[in-house]
Amino acid sequence: MIKFISACFIPSRRQALHINERGNHKLSIDEFFKGYEASWPMFDALCSAINSLGPTEMRVTQSQVASSRRNAFAWAWVPARYPRVRVARLVLTLALRRRHTSPRWKAVVEPVPGRFTHHLELFSVEEMDDEVREWL
Repeated sequence: MIKFISACFIPSRRQALHINERGNHKLSIDEFFKGYEASWPMFDALCSAINSLGPTEMRVTQSQVASSRRNAFAWAWVPARYPRVRVARLVLTLALRRRHTSPRWKAVVEPVPGRFTHHLELFSVEEMDDEVREWL
């Protein structure tokens, strides 16, 4: 079951509240995707894949939704939120212990030794396939 920090996430109803870092504003998952509704199907598919991994927490911020178990391992964000980036409907960022060589990655960087950050642009629900589930 996916659980949002400070609230419970019900994927079918998309009802979640999050208190931001300042503790003074409540942001729902609906507010996060407001104006970017075309990204919902990819996010729902991602939630389904993450939910299959077992208990997971998600944190909604102004810029992204982070998934974690003991440590954060996946981040979803909407490129259209940024005026100069209007390509994919959703970007999935994964932190892996090794560099994966799939040509599907938009970018792979090693911000710290032994931790590789992979960015995958998602244009359709079909791209949330078995290979992506395996990476999760």
